[in-house]
Amino acid sequence: MTETSPFTGKRVIVTAGAAGIGFAIAEAFHAAGAKVWICDVVEERIAAATAALPGLGAMRCDVADAAQVDAFVAAATTAIGGLDILVNNAGIAGPAAPVEEISTEDWARTMAVNVNGQFFVARAAIPHLKQAGEGAIICMASVAGKYAFPLRSPYAASKAAVISFARGLSVELGPYKIRVNAIAPGVVSGERIQRVFTDRAKTKGITYDEMAAIALRAVSLKTMVDPEEIAGLVMFLAAPTGRAITGQVLSICGGLEYTE
Repeated sequence: MTETSPFTGKRVIVTAGAAGIGFAIAEAFHAAGAKVWICDVVEERIAAATAALPGLGAMRCDVADAAQVDAFVAAATTAIGGLDILVNNAGIAGPAAPVEEISTEDWARTMAVNVNGQFFVARAAIPHLKQAGEGAIICMASVAGKYAFPLRSPYAASKAAVISFARGLSVELGPYKIRVNAIAPGVVSGERIQRVFTDRAKTKGITYDEMAAIALRAVSLKTMVDPEEIAGLVMFLAAPTGRAITGQVLSICGGLEYTE
């Protein structure tokens, strides 16, 4: 933390902030001097995150449950004295299968977390952002919401909805000086993509390495994105550097222009 940090004393909420992209974002804001609260659904990860980042606030919350979201946002904003920045990060990968093999339950759960969750969290947070007089919301989307994405239709559809939601919010909240943008990561390194590659490889009848090669063949830089790089983009958008940026979908994908 430095005295020149634009985030010193800023009040930040990060959903699904105990691991992966969410933890990288929470860690970056914490290091920059912000007051950070996270939620997650895995108690062990919450315990590990709070141990790693002293002063981090945390609470178990399933963002698909409106009552849990309301309780979490109320607890977080009370603890940190309001809200300046919301990172609507929570999401699940959903099933990796042809549409005709996807169960109603898997489709509904993907939409409940990835779409309803974004709505529930934003709805609870917006009054606090308005009270602050300005602010920023960053919605975690995906390049899957921009291009054709076979065998992941629930996920792709949900992320397209996130993009549309963020764009609509940006116009709705602009008069209140609240900026809203969506970030669209490509292939992100970590445990989650390993599970996705494993499932898709099984569906296709190929090896994990073959699946990984297929996923990267459309990436210009031929490399995955690190969670810390996504955190850096979030910080750019939330800082004064992002003052004139709203209603945008910013891809961070190594130059991914299409999917298989």
